[in-house]
Amino acid sequence: MGMIRPVRMSDVKEIHGLLKHFAGEGVLLGRSISSLYDQLRDFVVYDQGGVAGVCALHICWDDLAEIRSLAVPLEKQGQGIGRALVQSCLDEAVSLEINNVFTLTYQPGFFRKMGFRDIDKKDLPHKIWSDCLHCPQFPDCDEEALIWSSETVLK
Repeated sequence: MGMIRPVRMSDVKEIHGLLKHFAGEGVLLGRSISSLYDQLRDFVVYDQGGVAGVCALHICWDDLAEIRSLAVPLEKQGQGIGRALVQSCLDEAVSLEINNVFTLTYQPGFFRKMGFRDIDKKDLPHKIWSDCLHCPQFPDCDEEALIWSSETVLK
């Protein structure tokens, strides 16, 4: 049994290794250790006596946030850890009065099962011209954009 908690400084190197592994597999974009420290408060981990998963909620704009850096080690996948991490981030977004949360992902089916719907990347201009401009994949990004809205879920 595990629990979701905020990231601690002592988790950063383990998180970096996990993200680096999946970036090497081509299933997510890696993060530098420096960016992890810079954005430490965005992250939560699923703790099972060590990091059994990680996810971040990054606030982008007035009513828009991004789910990013979702990673669960292969041997822990299929246990609901990723779902719990994403739900924790969505709950935090709602508590912050952020109604729209998007993700850019290579795993769109997972997010669709959680109520995200497809969206054109062009509908995310703030995102494209901030983080994406500095991404090594830009302008040839092959991630899929999806969005979740609390207003859709609450109806």
